[in-house]
Amino acid sequence: MNKRGIINGLYCIITEEYCLGRNPFAIAVKMIEAGVKIIQYREKDKSKKVRYQDCLELRKITKKYGVTFIVNDDLDIALAVGADGVHLGQDDLPVGAARAMAHKEFIIGLSTHSPIQAKQAVKQGVDYIGVGPIYPTNTKKDVCQAVGIDYLDYVVKHINLPFVAIGGIKLHNLPEVLSHGAKSVAMVTEIVSCPDIQGRIKEIVKIFNGV
Repeated sequence: MNKRGIINGLYCIITEEYCLGRNPFAIAVKMIEAGVKIIQYREKDKSKKVRYQDCLELRKITKKYGVTFIVNDDLDIALAVGADGVHLGQDDLPVGAARAMAHKEFIIGLSTHSPIQAKQAVKQGVDYIGVGPIYPTNTKKDVCQAVGIDYLDYVVKHINLPFVAIGGIKLHNLPEVLSHGAKSVAMVTEIVSCPDIQGRIKEIVKIFNGV
């Protein structure tokens, strides 16, 4: 697996709270059928057992379609279900400890919110970083204030790691994010809260393609 090539294009995050009462596994299939190649499972309030069961099902779906599956925060669950990787926060298990527990091809992503954190991520040997939140967002609880386009500009110029821009990114501001050098963008509510998920993804892809 070429891990550096994994983080590219639309990076979808599934959180059931924002799925408008719809089945998150059915939503994952709709995303994949629309061409999505990477899906992250992010749940903060469910029990560990339920998160594990959810991830088992999502791993079956993503494996069937050859889609990269990332688990947010829970390294133990990611390893237990055979996920492709984990996405860690600044207050989660240290990257070195996670790397010691995982196999060679396992993907480790890390959220960063400042140039200092980005430079530390490079030293820690992560496979990619999250850059944001670019804009204000209420999707994630206890999130830091928006870091803005300036931090994105810094990463594009100075950090030699794949990255995904995240935080408050919608159809209307996606062109701005892409124009500043982002090659991968994470979205949550803009997709999972949309009545027509596949139609929304097609709109996003058109923006990526400059249409």
